[in-house]
Amino acid sequence: MKNKMSPNDKNLTGIPESPNSFPVLTTERLLLRRFQPDDMELVYKGLSHPEVIRHYGVRYDSLEATQEQMDWFAEIEREEKGIWWAVCNRDENTFLGAVGFNNWSKEHRNIEIGYWLLTEYWGSGVIGEAGRAACDYAFQKMSVHRIEAVVETENSNSKKIMAQLGFELEGIMRDCEIKDGKWVSLEMYSKLNRM
Repeated sequence: MKNKMSPNDKNLTGIPESPNSFPVLTTERLLLRRFQPDDMELVYKGLSHPEVIRHYGVRYDSLEATQEQMDWFAEIEREEKGIWWAVCNRDENTFLGAVGFNNWSKEHRNIEIGYWLLTEYWGSGVIGEAGRAACDYAFQKMSVHRIEAVVETENSNSKKIMAQLGFELEGIMRDCEIKDGKWVSLEMYSKLNRM
């Protein structure tokens, strides 16, 4: 039996979606889709690479351990605490990285953005393009008013992404975490829904 959908039940691709379907997003070059089991090797490749995880909060030492990340993607979606997309090349569906949201507060209408990209695609504008699509989705479809980002002060690449996406620096939390035995300061960025 088919679900009846209203004209408003569409994702940013214009494709009708049922209430339980995953929102697939497209841009000029990219396809943002649900993570699939066969993505795990490339998720491991990214989240075990020293350059990718240098300023990222998650790292894995084995393919088996990476299953925890795959489970987390499904869990936050199921529990409506966030949503993460596999970022792929639109033409070939080549896996490039990930972008998404977690720590979703429906009460306060805010959410936190995160992203990472396989190193061979750095400098190509992929995260900026994917991030814009994700932010538009959060504002238009998730009733989010505020998107937050927490960036390590030494992460110059993420600071550039924040500027590209129109996030504003709100302040610095100095020496607020210990990572690899060293104090880390974090910058708080936000983008508000002006639509």
